[in-house]
Amino acid sequence: MSFLECFINHLNLWKDNFPQYRTFLMAVRLSLSTLCTPNRGTISQAISFSGRDQRDWSADYKFFSRSKWNPDKLFEHVISESLSYFDNEKYITVAFDETKIKKTGKKIPGTQYHRDPLSPPFHMNLIYGSRVMQASVCLPLYNVGCSEPTSSRAVPVQFENAAVVKKPGKRATDEERAKYKEEKQNNNLSHTFVQNLGKLRISYDNAGGQEKLLIAVGDGAFCNKTTFNHGIDRTNILVRCRKDSCLCMEDKSPDNKRFYSNNKFTPYSVRKDDKIKWKTTKCFVGGKFRKVRYKVVNEVLWQRGAKRKPLRVIVLAGMPYRKSKKGKKYYKDPAYLLTDNLDIPTRKLIQMYVDRWQIEVNFRDEKTILRVGEAQVWNWKSVNKQPAFVAASYSMLILTSLKCRGPLRTEEYFHLPKWRKKSNRPSCNDLVSALTSDIVKNKDLLTMYGMFINTENVLVKSIA
Repeated sequence: MSFLECFINHLNLWKDNFPQYRTFLMAVRLSLSTLCTPNRGTISQAISFSGRDQRDWSADYKFFSRSKWNPDKLFEHVISESLSYFDNEKYITVAFDETKIKKTGKKIPGTQYHRDPLSPPFHMNLIYGSRVMQASVCLPLYNVGCSEPTSSRAVPVQFENAAVVKKPGKRATDEERAKYKEEKQNNNLSHTFVQNLGKLRISYDNAGGQEKLLIAVGDGAFCNKTTFNHGIDRTNILVRCRKDSCLCMEDKSPDNKRFYSNNKFTPYSVRKDDKIKWKTTKCFVGGKFRKVRYKVVNEVLWQRGAKRKPLRVIVLAGMPYRKSKKGKKYYKDPAYLLTDNLDIPTRKLIQMYVDRWQIEVNFRDEKTILRVGEAQVWNWKSVNKQPAFVAASYSMLILTSLKCRGPLRTEEYFHLPKWRKKSNRPSCNDLVSALTSDIVKNKDLLTMYGMFINTENVLVKSIA
């Protein structure tokens, strides 16, 4: 079976998510065109790629603004298939993070100025765009029986708009200002994280993962009292915390009614404490299993955060690295982690935190290769649906590569350039190039989806 046929078989799982069969055919056409167009990631370029630039284009825009389909339903099949990679595991690792999508139109709903995360530390820059939150399940491919172990791969399972509440103007009334303060408290990033985590727990239960424990891994933005008091059953969180977070132990002295001990400490003091010995374990980091040094303290209390819920603090020593084979040895910054799970082995928690980096790879692929957010849409439904549709297509593309060609990079993909070092897993460019190549070879199979491919106008993406 060709790569294109396997990908279409995955998209056939979407058939029941659309109100009409012709809408489903349009979804397949837009998914293929959006992933493979070599130009900007707009709807008009997708129309041109499918050979429909001389036909009525209104239906392709109405697909996002008027057609009644739920983008969350597109990820249900991704969630169901991801469970097969956790058959021998009791836990499911899901990475959460937010990102900004740049926009130019001032009338696009949900857009405003945000802090640019790429701005230098000595000068804060601003970008205009929308904020979205994504959840990606981290598939432990290093546990799959292959000839060569490879790193985990993150597959998006959620992609939702997390717009900031708009601040009222100078002429706003007191009622409008009071309403703004209330909405700001109930619609911040932490509340969105808890709501999305609850939806994801329900989705995995419906897919047959009731016995699996869901571990949500995030960065320091999700280390607060809102997230630690989520109250979601069979769900725990693992987040990075500040090195100066004020922690303590429970006061168990019989003559004192105090619950929190007066002896405060920080994760930084745990790292510097010689009485707490360093432990060593092995995790898959940087392409192979490496030794990782860590310290752990159980039954920790965070009075201002998790309150009386017992936590576990994990301190990771800085990983050594060299810029050249014979160069000086450098060390990365240490990491400080907090989790509300006290039963999972520490080695697995460290591996989950290492795997969280793969969601950053998702963001890079979505923004630079698939160009999420470039579509010029102004309808509120389209602003939410179109990026989520591209993210769901990206998930199906990854699952297709794993099922059709396996987790490793084989000879079926295009050869790497001479200046590229060996790569043991296919990149997003590899997957898009393989799909585009099959479209050119089997263009007659796509006429039923309304695609009329002109081979002369199709440019197969080169591997970067």
